[in-house]
Amino acid sequence: MAQSQGWVRRYAKAFCKGFFVAVPVAVTFLDRVACVARVEGASMQPSLNPGGSQSSDVVLLNHWKVRNFEVQRGDIVSLVSPKNPEQKIIKRVIALEGDIVKTMGHKNRYVKVPRGHIWVEGDHHGHSFDSNSFGPVSLGLLHAHATHILWPPERWQKLESVLPPERLPVQREEE
Repeated sequence: MAQSQGWVRRYAKAFCKGFFVAVPVAVTFLDRVACVARVEGASMQPSLNPGGSQSSDVVLLNHWKVRNFEVQRGDIVSLVSPKNPEQKIIKRVIALEGDIVKTMGHKNRYVKVPRGHIWVEGDHHGHSFDSNSFGPVSLGLLHAHATHILWPPERWQKLESVLPPERLPVQREEE
């Protein structure tokens, strides 16, 4: 009986040591490197959730890629909502700082994206709460870059950074 209690005690001690190492490592990984998220709503159709309300895509979000605020036109990014800091939204980067963009329903017909900001829009125009509603977004609100669709299995794919030709900036700052 004493031997069995010794085995249990050693097992519990090893488990606790492993647990207290694994949890901080996992939390740091999910916070700084990558995580997964379920995409809800129709704002990014047809790129994400093409089936509408019947399905939700699950995407891989790469935190590491946006750590220096390096994004390109066409990237699909996750960001903190400028109107509700409790919510994260997912949109496509349409324009970078210095670009002049032709808006769709914004109070100004043309907007020059200020320094330290980006212009984001959903792919499903008219069904998206995006920069056309709230204006340019500070790079400080960037959360992650969506790189792959992980679920459902039949939709598994790498997400390409593609900017629709009709959404190209009117004028770009020299790069």
